[in-house]
Amino acid sequence: MDLLLSKYFEAAIRYAGINRIEEYPYPELAIREALLNAIAHKDYGSGNPIQIRVYDDRIIFWNAGQLPETWTVANLLKEHPSIPFNPDIATAFFRAGLIEAWGRGTLKIVRECKEARLPAPIFTYDLSGFRIEFKKEAGKSSEKSSEKSSEKSSEKIVEMLRTNGSLTIADLADHIGISTRAVEKQLAKLKKENIISRVGSFKGGYWKVIE
Repeated sequence: MDLLLSKYFEAAIRYAGINRIEEYPYPELAIREALLNAIAHKDYGSGNPIQIRVYDDRIIFWNAGQLPETWTVANLLKEHPSIPFNPDIATAFFRAGLIEAWGRGTLKIVRECKEARLPAPIFTYDLSGFRIEFKKEAGKSSEKSSEKSSEKSSEKIVEMLRTNGSLTIADLADHIGISTRAVEKQLAKLKKENIISRVGSFKGGYWKVIE
């Protein structure tokens, strides 16, 4: 979870008073539940690792798990008994407080996405394994809004570096109110467009705005 949240998810940052609030593109509780489900229901005899694929518009969890005999995805989208593929792992998770109760994981995932106003996750199952796909909210208006926000962030970064080229990525992120990963993307883009350049090393150097 720490790796997903810190490296692969770009959080939107807002402030409530003096408190900084990070909002991720997917509900953290839903992603956590999908990860725990993958571990608890994986067929460890298959030798295939759990796979997590992160794209710009979606994230996919896949594991070589098996549903109970005669079950389909439809069973997971309504109240159902818990029949974990690995009951010992599920019991350990429950006793450690990582899961609230057996048999509610998929319903919790759906509920969290609904509350976040995101598309319902897509559950897919076949003989190869089980797959959960989360999608971001799509739409032209959101894409345009994102582009405008990115342009404003770029302008702010250039103005700040023009004043003080020694500012760090963390400094820029805090002042502008975006994630450090977003700042890194903007810096790479500005550098590629020959708007800024790096003088010296990343530790001892500074940014120069090319006039």
